[in-house]
Amino acid sequence: MFSFHIDVVAGERHRIDIPADRVIQPQKPRGNGLPVFIEAKSAGDFTNVNKRLKEEAIKIRQLRDEYGEDTQFLLLLCGYFDSGYLGYEAAEGIDWVWEHRIDDLEELEI
Repeated sequence: MFSFHIDVVAGERHRIDIPADRVIQPQKPRGNGLPVFIEAKSAGDFTNVNKRLKEEAIKIRQLRDEYGEDTQFLLLLCGYFDSGYLGYEAAEGIDWVWEHRIDDLEELEI
């Protein structure tokens, strides 16, 4: 099961809607029963990727605060992303899959 462009509700005291580009429930649900959240990112050059660098880190923190540390959040990347961007995302615990290597999702059993 999957869905495109939905708002995921988080926040116990102050409700917030976290936009998710893709939400996928694997055929074999994960231990926590949560779907995998995927953010699609495209960049035409290296300079544009840093403009919104911290947005994904904020999203994953909000999702993990609400649903637990084992919440899975991936980036689906297309275009130009340098090692600085990828290193920052990795340090925040965010994995990615390249658009031209979409079959890599199979390794994650999605």
